[in-house]
Amino acid sequence: EIFKDVNIDDLLTRDKVVVDLEGIAETVRGKHVLVTGAGGSIGSELCRQLHRFAPESLIMLDRDESALQGVQLSIEGRSLLDSRDLVVACIRDRERMAEVFAEHRPHVVFHAAALKHLPLLEMHPDEGWKTNVGGTANVLDLAVEYGVTHFVNISTDKAAQPTSVLGETKRLAEQLTAEAATRADGTYISV
Repeated sequence: EIFKDVNIDDLLTRDKVVVDLEGIAETVRGKHVLVTGAGGSIGSELCRQLHRFAPESLIMLDRDESALQGVQLSIEGRSLLDSRDLVVACIRDRERMAEVFAEHRPHVVFHAAALKHLPLLEMHPDEGWKTNVGGTANVLDLAVEYGVTHFVNISTDKAAQPTSVLGETKRLAEQLTAEAATRADGTYISV
């Protein structure tokens, strides 16, 4: 036999990631879970997956109301935008984020809000800094202040030895997350 059946894992140049679904379920079940950037490609998929694990509340935050409508429709089969758990807010606005944390008191935060398109950030670097660094600092500071037990910063491979504005800003977001971990009682990580 010359040819062997090709498995997708054969094509990857890295080890397969094994996800501890039961561990995730235990972390979010019955908890108030906040997802920033909930309307984005990563955030919306996180929301759909987290919803399966029965959190007490799933607070979906995004600055784009149409994106929130889309994620609500994909999870609930309706999109009336009538839930307090749908939050229109920008992570750059520290005052507004403080209101969100005060109202919802999340136990767990998945921070997916970011500007991620490399060519645009190269043309508009200040916007990347404001969101990816300043916005992340706002969310992290409030997470520590409100005693968030688990904080997951969604990063990118471009943060490793960064050569772009995107990589630089996400690398700083990782460093801010690591620094916040030294001040927090919980687990604060970047993935």
